[in-house]
Amino acid sequence: MGSLAWSTYVAPAKPVVSTDLPPGESREMWSPTTSTLIYGDRDAVLVDALLTLDEGRALADWVEAKGRNLTTIYITHAHGDHFFGAAAVLERFPRARLVAPVSVVEKMHEQAGERWLDGFWRKGFPEQIAERPPVAEPLDDNTIDLEGEQLMAVETGRTDTSGTSVLHVPSRGLVVAGDVVYNDVHLHLAEAGDGGIESWLDALTLVNSLRACVVIAGHKRDGADDDPHTVEETRDYLREVAAAAERTESAEELYDAIIERYPDRINRAVAWRSAQALKSNSGDQQR
Repeated sequence: MGSLAWSTYVAPAKPVVSTDLPPGESREMWSPTTSTLIYGDRDAVLVDALLTLDEGRALADWVEAKGRNLTTIYITHAHGDHFFGAAAVLERFPRARLVAPVSVVEKMHEQAGERWLDGFWRKGFPEQIAERPPVAEPLDDNTIDLEGEQLMAVETGRTDTSGTSVLHVPSRGLVVAGDVVYNDVHLHLAEAGDGGIESWLDALTLVNSLRACVVIAGHKRDGADDDPHTVEETRDYLREVAAAAERTESAEELYDAIIERYPDRINRAVAWRSAQALKSNSGDQQR
């Protein structure tokens, strides 16, 4: 086993400005979101950087308290809730590199553009997002060196969005999975139409092939363990929602079926958006 260690920060659920609420719900909350710090004796790599400026500042405080030199911020995928907060982290650690695979970088430009930044993210989180969220530079060879050990970016294709990845630390049996894996939180399936669920299932097979001992989900219930069984739980959720979509006629019926099967998972608003999108067969929606 290697000498690296890790710790995970879970940003709590937060309110979203929304008028399209799930049946029976009085408000919408955003799912708890993770950032993971992988560190050695001197240096550290941060995986994902949250959404709002306040979250980024709190994350920077947490990283600073670890007493390591932050060399790199790695972004698993291009949803804004995993990289917009890097603006505040980079203010604290200006020498850190912000990196991602090429496929992720391409989509980050879309998320930081007017259509999604102003048309979606700022509407849900007014006056909470950096004026110009930073976009990563492409990661050479999909590897990061951390005190002589290799952190491997593994591209997973289309999962809860297109161009996703996980970060694998072979020496520690660790996979930081971004949103390829969810842990006791409803899956975002609003971009899963037209074959997206099948692609996601293939990505989970790829994650399983890494034979990790620890799998950290991009959205998880605070305090939930990071056991690799979450990979199969994510697979089961996808299969059951796909089956429910086949036997139901409307978004409301599909939503009810999801909640009946998973009554205790966090964030019913995500299930509602997923049901709406799957029934409209649209892959161009977000949370």
